Amino acid sequence: MSTETTRTGTVSGGDASRIHNIGYRSYDGVRLGRAYARRSLYAQSLRGSFGLGRSAKSKVLPMLLCGVMCLVALILVAVAIATPNMTKLPIKYTDFAIYLQAVIGLFIASQAPQSVSRDLRFKSVPLYFSRPIERVDYVVAKLAAMASALLVLTGLPLVILYVGALLAKFDLADQTKGFGQGMVSVALLSVLFAGLGLVVAALTPRRGFGVAAVIAVLTITYGAVSTVQAIAWQTGSPGAVTWLGLFSPITLIDGVQTAFLGAGSAFPGGEGPGAAAGVVYLIVVLALVAGSYAVLMRRYRRVGL
Repeated sequence: MSTETTRTGTVSGGDASRIHNIGYRSYDGVRLGRAYARRSLYAQSLRGSFGLGRSAKSKVLPMLLCGVMCLVALILVAVAIATPNMTKLPIKYTDFAIYLQAVIGLFIASQAPQSVSRDLRFKSVPLYFSRPIERVDYVVAKLAAMASALLVLTGLPLVILYVGALLAKFDLADQTKGFGQGMVSVALLSVLFAGLGLVVAALTPRRGFGVAAVIAVLTITYGAVSTVQAIAWQTGSPGAVTWLGLFSPITLIDGVQTAFLGAGSAFPGGEGPGAAAGVVYLIVVLALVAGSYAVLMRRYRRVGL
């Protein structure tokens, strides 16, 4: 009995040996490389933050939160236009995100785990790192996507406020300056919250735990710091109020914009940090952003193996 040879082995067969072509071919097209893969991961993560490309159920919460932010801005614009003799918006651009921090915190708490926890839970991270994406590409793409999603969430209402102010024929120079200050503030907030949210979410593959942990870091810390600040103010220790603001992400942003962006402070007594203390606030914010990146790089060094 003769044998029949194939690419998968040698089997008993007919009278002669034959080699079967099972269709393996080399790829001769353009290899798009790391940059294309990084951009694709960024775009996919950004779209996923708003539920795009996912199930209808996944779109409800992020779109609802974005709608709430925009609706509040529209109401403020309507009040400004309808009120006679009003010369400015009822709220500063830099104050908008501070007042709606609960909505922002809920958004990052729901979407940061969605962005990274599922990859950890289903152990798909090593597949990303097989090639051509490297660890730094994954971390940078995820950070940039989450920061961009937060910037859309916080920046779009400011655009609505600005357009409404122009339609109401408020002072152009004053509104443009305020709008610019507000955009700088929410950009800094977006980067800080994205870094902290992703770090917390990346520590556990369970989405529920990640949501609770992010809420604790971003929201509960604000409540605790605000309470202690109020106590310090009532007991005659206004100096302590300034330094207590270093221990909550939202009060950090409040301090930076009060010191450098002409914002009013939400601290007890309305007295935020001055320029000297503002430098400390800014250094802490930048250190947290850099630290978040470093922690994510270390985290994915282990899970990528």
